[in-house]
Amino acid sequence: MRSSRSNPAKASTGQGAPLSGDLLLGELSTRSELFRTLWSAHDVQHHRTGCKGLHHPVAGDLDLTYEAFELPSEPGLTMLVYTAEPDTPTAQALAFLASWAATQHVESTAS
Repeated sequence: MRSSRSNPAKASTGQGAPLSGDLLLGELSTRSELFRTLWSAHDVQHHRTGCKGLHHPVAGDLDLTYEAFELPSEPGLTMLVYTAEPDTPTAQALAFLASWAATQHVESTAS
């Protein structure tokens, strides 16, 4: 299970009630001088590579690496390429998902 640190939208008040984005920002701003300083600086950087955890309803949890590629012929568009490390549970889950999707396609065209 992922922590609220990796998913701020699931942060809570401590009593289990989730906070909305605006309430979370307000809460963090009132409690942390460091957060107020960092938030007001708006020092946002683009991430061109990284890791992303996703949950697929059939394949389950997937831990993927990604790389962003700018498309020179289409200014403002970015293509994200996700891959799984070889010989990992994620690679096995993606192979299963490909097989499952192919089976679903064959069944739907046979009807």
